[in-house]
Amino acid sequence: MTTYRQLYRSNKNRMVGGVCSGLGEFFGIDPTVVRLLFVFGVLFGIGSMAIVYLVMLMVVPEEPLVLPPPPAE
Repeated sequence: MTTYRQLYRSNKNRMVGGVCSGLGEFFGIDPTVVRLLFVFGVLFGIGSMAIVYLVMLMVVPEEPLVLPPPPAE
């Protein structure tokens, strides 16, 4: 059976909304790298990155305090 991972906004390592931390945890990279990519994207002409961040802030659910147990087989 395939286990699916869920993208959440992080509660542990958040700066503003937890979007970049959540993406970093999901992809297994340092959240600082994701934050820098977002900042460079906003500053150097890809203004849609700010819109992407705001949409993700509204759409991606916040990480639950206690993760639900895995489904029984």
